[in-house]
Amino acid sequence: MKTLSRLITLVFVLALVIGIAGCAQPEAEGPATVHVLAMEQAGPTVEEMDSIVAEFNESNPNVEVVIDYVSYDALHDKITTAMASSPPAYDVFLVDDIWYSEFADKGYIFNVSDKITQEMKDGIFEAAWDIPTVEGEVYGMPWLLDEKYFFYNEKLLNEAGFSDPPRTWEEMMDQAAVIKEKGIAEYPIVWSWGQYEAAICDWVTLLEGNGGKLVDEAGNPMFNDEIGVETLTWMLKTIDDGITNPASVSYVEEDVRNVFSQGKAVFALNWLYMYDLVNLNEEESQVTGEIKMALIPAFSDGGVESATLDGSMGFSVADTSPAKEAAWKYIEYLTSEDVQMRYSAHLLPIWATAFEGEAGEQLMSYSESNAVTVPMFKEQFPYSSVRPKVPFYPEASKALQLALQEALTGQKTPEQALNDAAAKWTELMK
Repeated sequence: MKTLSRLITLVFVLALVIGIAGCAQPEAEGPATVHVLAMEQAGPTVEEMDSIVAEFNESNPNVEVVIDYVSYDALHDKITTAMASSPPAYDVFLVDDIWYSEFADKGYIFNVSDKITQEMKDGIFEAAWDIPTVEGEVYGMPWLLDEKYFFYNEKLLNEAGFSDPPRTWEEMMDQAAVIKEKGIAEYPIVWSWGQYEAAICDWVTLLEGNGGKLVDEAGNPMFNDEIGVETLTWMLKTIDDGITNPASVSYVEEDVRNVFSQGKAVFALNWLYMYDLVNLNEEESQVTGEIKMALIPAFSDGGVESATLDGSMGFSVADTSPAKEAAWKYIEYLTSEDVQMRYSAHLLPIWATAFEGEAGEQLMSYSESNAVTVPMFKEQFPYSSVRPKVPFYPEASKALQLALQEALTGQKTPEQALNDAAAKWTELMK
């Protein structure tokens, strides 16, 4: 009986405590803070990204977004370092297409498959969904639907006696030889061939334009075959012939833009962001009004009309973020069709619906650059290819970056350098 009495008393006390707690007012909570890591090159400018954050914060008083920027080459390591702490230093971060498999494999990124609405699925380019998707699961929203483009200085090209840009790389070499001979530009073309991912992007564009492939359908390296060696040999020859700026072997995209904007090169490959800065921004460029875009050339025997590399990226939520819902809300806003339309001068929308009908006409009118870049995107995009989405890509890429550098600086023959990189790629596959 004593035991029963004690049990009844305990139940009474517990009920009383719960009742009192239920009547108590919850503690006031401040806004959820979402830390974002983004990139300071390509896509919208830092000022534009800050404006988007300010818009979101103003309309969402319960969420405060704080954003940091790093260069592309620092982005991957910054993310991996941030994910080593708990909670992570960043709740949202920009992810390159080639990192999604690695980050999904390591558990870095939140699976948002059940948050993707039918409107998103129907309205966004199908190819854009390939960016954040790994083995059928979606780990973020596509954001930067970008590719390499061919830029040329029409004024300098006309001075050399040419009215049209080259349609093949062989024709480009012929035009460049004349440009150099006439003293119009000491080095007619500039590339981003430094020992970074930028070099892979240029080389794969050339490789695909020569009929080659990075890997076969099973993921085995193909880049060291006859076509791969021939393509890398051609790159080296452009340096030896004085057509390519020799400093290209240390350059990334921003170096290319700086040289091109000074009128020191007639041809260049770069991402979409360069057009506005070199042709319309007098504070950034000495050649405004002189720059045009054209379909990227291909090699005459490559069997393709053009080739480019898909350099797309997406925004994802850290899987261990304590503010997942607030973080996803910001990503939804950032990638919405309205925001992407309004900030399309340096980043064309991922939304296919933005290019159609009245929306397409409106998109063309949002900025002076859009009148050129929108049609160019539609013309070049069908020729884009993607790099392999495998967990070991960062290590494989570093081996390939080294191979390109060793060949372009004469440390190894193109054949030996590519064979060594292929052996490393095969080892990583195992």
